Amino acid sequence: MKILIQIGHPAQFHFYKNAVTEWQKRGHKVRLLIRKKDVLEKLVATSGFDYVNIEGKIYNKSSKIELIKLIFSRFYRLLYQVISFRPHVVISPDPILAKICRFSTAKFIAVSEDDYSVIKTLADLLFPSSDHILAPQVCDFSKWQHKKIGYAGYMKLAYLHPNRFRPQKSFVENNINAEKYILIRLVSLVAHHDEGVKGINNNLLDRLIEIFESKGYVVFISSEKELQDKYKCYKLNTAVEVIHHVMAFASFVICDSQSMAVEAAMLGVPSIRFNDFAGKISVLEELEHKHGLTYGIQTSEPEKLYEKIEELLAIPNLQEEFQARRQRMLADKIDVTAFLVWFIENYPKSAEIMQETPDYQLKFK
Repeated sequence: MKILIQIGHPAQFHFYKNAVTEWQKRGHKVRLLIRKKDVLEKLVATSGFDYVNIEGKIYNKSSKIELIKLIFSRFYRLLYQVISFRPHVVISPDPILAKICRFSTAKFIAVSEDDYSVIKTLADLLFPSSDHILAPQVCDFSKWQHKKIGYAGYMKLAYLHPNRFRPQKSFVENNINAEKYILIRLVSLVAHHDEGVKGINNNLLDRLIEIFESKGYVVFISSEKELQDKYKCYKLNTAVEVIHHVMAFASFVICDSQSMAVEAAMLGVPSIRFNDFAGKISVLEELEHKHGLTYGIQTSEPEKLYEKIEELLAIPNLQEEFQARRQRMLADKIDVTAFLVWFIENYPKSAEIMQETPDYQLKFK
């Protein structure tokens, strides 16, 4: 089998990496398509996987003419990959690639963990040309729900399930000289679904640093955007490949990132995300209200953020409590990588099995 996977950011690469290794061991050919973003190409290049960077000329998306040029440029680059590689299955979040697959023999699977209400514009472009949508059971795809194959897990669990990841203290000790530390993650909020969304500003960042330093914590900041000079002393200077080890041994994670909030929950690390998606994303709502592993607060309510921090820090044996909550969550979920390997390897028969007998996936616990 030939599998073509398009990846847009590091979290997507982590989702697939263990499955790709397994597929290759079983004799399948896998090719990754990427576009340059942050540390993505470094991650993929060091993995040793077959990949192609399809990033072309940079176009000004605010110009309609330039946007049309970008669409045509991407269309031809993707078309070439489909024609030259001749995949049996294509997995991607790209509507252009989905439409190309309608004129080939390849089956197209969209993978998502964002609800329809969050990615409505993208969904209405992507899902009509998708054969199926692979997503956590909790996700709501509204009018496209009939195409959904729901699994008992989360995308981040594909690489942070204990069957796939064991935190190593040595990686942390080699990079961080602190017993008690917190991690603050700042994202750029420039994705297509981030328009009008706010996160952690400098005033709030100053207050967070003050709160945690007054309680004896060392503060580290990981940021997609350039930090102001006064924050550079807090910058987390670790290799990108050890970030999950660093997170696993953190006392607390504060972020305006959905991805890192979910990752912290998978590791059983107390976390609060502060952005305008709070209360709107089913995966995070389940992790908050069913499992008590993370908390979301709207940017209009900064005082609630400080109150929640104080509330959590007052819990005796906070780390042990969150590890217990994590174990209860894991008991409710499957090994997502094992399920993904089986699902793609046996597709489209696997889709029929899941639609007729959804509990079949429980064999991957």
